Amino acid sequence: MMSFMMPPCREITWNGHKLVLGQRTLIMGVLNVTPDSFSDGGRFEQFDDALRQAEQMVADGADILDIGGESTRPYSAPVSTKEEIERTRPVIEHLAKKYKLPLSIDTTKAPVAEAALDAGASIINDVSALRHDPELGRLAGSAGVSVILMHMQGTPKTMQEAPVYENVTSEVMTFLARATGRAEEMGIARSKIIVDPGFGFGKTVDHNLTLLKHFSFLTGLGLPVMAGVSRKAFIRKILAGSEEEPLSPQSPAVADGTQAAVAAAVMEGASIVRVHDVAKTRITTTLIDAMKAAPDC
Repeated sequence: MMSFMMPPCREITWNGHKLVLGQRTLIMGVLNVTPDSFSDGGRFEQFDDALRQAEQMVADGADILDIGGESTRPYSAPVSTKEEIERTRPVIEHLAKKYKLPLSIDTTKAPVAEAALDAGASIINDVSALRHDPELGRLAGSAGVSVILMHMQGTPKTMQEAPVYENVTSEVMTFLARATGRAEEMGIARSKIIVDPGFGFGKTVDHNLTLLKHFSFLTGLGLPVMAGVSRKAFIRKILAGSEEEPLSPQSPAVADGTQAAVAAAVMEGASIVRVHDVAKTRITTTLIDAMKAAPDC
C-alpha cells in the first residue's frame, strides 16, 4: 500500500507570530514589486497594484506574503540596495498595518532586510542562504526572526549556464545541511529555520524533476521544507513539448502544470508552498492534505 509523507507537526514561534506546520500545507503568496519579474512582467511594480494583489492573496487564503524588490530570474542583474528598499519598504509598511499574517522579505542584502523588518516584515527569505551577505545572518539572529535558506548553484546571472550535479538530491541536501549549520553559528535558532531546494535555481529540467520526485528525501533534515515550483521554466518547457520556446508564465497550461507540481511536492512532504496563484493552490493543498490525512484502511 502506498503511503504519503506527512511533515512533522511543529510550531515556529517568533516576535508575536506563529506558524503551525504539519496540520495542513501553508501557502506563501509571491508579491514581486519589480519591473522585470519572470512571472508577472512587472504587473505589481506600482504601489497600488501591489496592494490590490496582496489584498487578493490574503482573501484567497495566503498564510504568508513574500515581498521581493529584486528579480532573481535567470540572467538577471542585481539592483542597488537603495532601489530595493524604495520598492519594498512602503508596501511592507502598509501591509503590516493592515494584516496580521507574517510578511517575508525576499532579499540577499542585510540593509534591505533591516529596513523591511523595521517596516513590519518578520521573515527573511534569502536565495543565497546567507552566502551573499554574512551580515544578513547576524541580523536575523539578533532580531530573532525566522529565515528561509535556499539552494542555488551560482548566482541568478550565471545559474542556468550548464548546471552540473553528480547526484542533485544528495548535493542539495548536503548544501542545505551546511547552510543550516552556518545559520546557527550566526545566532539563528534551528527552530526558526526553513529550507528550500531552489527549484529552477541552477538546475536543468531533469534536475528539477529529480528533486520533485525525491522531495521527501529533503525532509530528512528534520526542518520544514518549502517548495517554490510556481510557473518555473521546467514546467513551461515540458508543456511546450517540441516547441523551442517555453510557454509563457501566464499560460493557462502553466497554471495547471504548477498545480500538478504543487500536488507532487505536498504529497512528498512540503510544509510550505510558494506560489503566485493562491486561490488555485488552496484548492490543491486542501484536497491533497485531506487525502494524506485519510485512514489507511
